[in-house]
Amino acid sequence: MTIDKNKVKTQDDLNEPAPIDQIEDRVEAQMKKLEGSAKQDVAEGLQNKKLAKEGKQLEEEGKQELASAKEDSRRRR
Repeated sequence: MTIDKNKVKTQDDLNEPAPIDQIEDRVEAQMKKLEGSAKQDVAEGLQNKKLAKEGKQLEEEGKQELASAKEDSRRRR
């Protein structure tokens, strides 16, 4: 059995990102979410409202980016 090279479609031909690139976005979003959560925990211990606010905002951004990355991944399937 031979493969007809003219009929093979690559990710570049289809303008699809590589699977590793899709995972990278989700990992970065998850890390942002975890960093925000950690900042909130530290802020609670230090009773620092400004740091707690920054942590909450960072965690929310991470959650939104993670949801967006997951949705993009589903659309590509």
